Amino acid sequence: MSKHDWHATPDDLLRVARGFELAAVDPDATPGFRGDKHDGVKLLAARSDELSDLQERLFAASRAGTATDGVLLVLQAMDSAGKGGIVRHVVGGVDPQGVELAAFKAPTPEELAHDFLWRIEKRLPKPGFIGVFDRSHYEDVLIGKVRGLADDAEIERRYDAIVEFEKQVAASGIRIIKVMLHISRDEQKDRLMERLDRPDKHWKYNPGDVDERMLWSDYMAAYQTVFDRTSTDSAPWYVVPANHKWYARLAVQELLISALEEIDPQWPKADFDVEVEKKRLAAS
Repeated sequence: MSKHDWHATPDDLLRVARGFELAAVDPDATPGFRGDKHDGVKLLAARSDELSDLQERLFAASRAGTATDGVLLVLQAMDSAGKGGIVRHVVGGVDPQGVELAAFKAPTPEELAHDFLWRIEKRLPKPGFIGVFDRSHYEDVLIGKVRGLADDAEIERRYDAIVEFEKQVAASGIRIIKVMLHISRDEQKDRLMERLDRPDKHWKYNPGDVDERMLWSDYMAAYQTVFDRTSTDSAPWYVVPANHKWYARLAVQELLISALEEIDPQWPKADFDVEVEKKRLAAS
């Protein structure tokens, strides 16, 4: 299997464009991929080396002080959609020294005393790094809207603030990849039940997940509004069908590779005389 087993790239197929409708996306689909699960797992392993090489070059530039670009992967989803699997099986295949992971929880009192983007800005990746947001500022217009944690005027303000914020982030050299892992309500139910059936999965279960399930339609509507209002050329959204975990991981891997290929990081040149150092080492 090779990257050519994609008959169209995830960047083209999964990007949210004008007129996009979340309700039209089949969470069971595997858009653009020619193979099955066996093929997908093999390709994920094969492409992991390419992702790792690109990321190492990016990180090397940061160590040399020559990096000007970075990547930010934003992962949003309903609970149990597979964000942790993306972190382990995709991002986990690169040098962890060059990865900055932020898992955003409910804001602290200190964070609530500031604008909602205050804590987000502090966790943006530095040049030469891949940043991963496990949930993000989008919670403030998803849970905030569905649960009524902010009034309508404030939610509207936040959409505009997000667009402007991400425009500035992208202009600074950070490639933004925003991914919504899209699973079906039935698939989520099966995954949550598995967590209850297996003692080794109990730690992953949160009784509050059932409460959020009861608001499924509200959340889907909130996501649709997020896509309508905040998917831009500089910070596009990608909706990844995620009922098949192997496909979701493969698609996100390709999106990361594509972003890094666009950056095209180069190995930094030595700031010492290589031949002189070879002679010194040989004589030591």
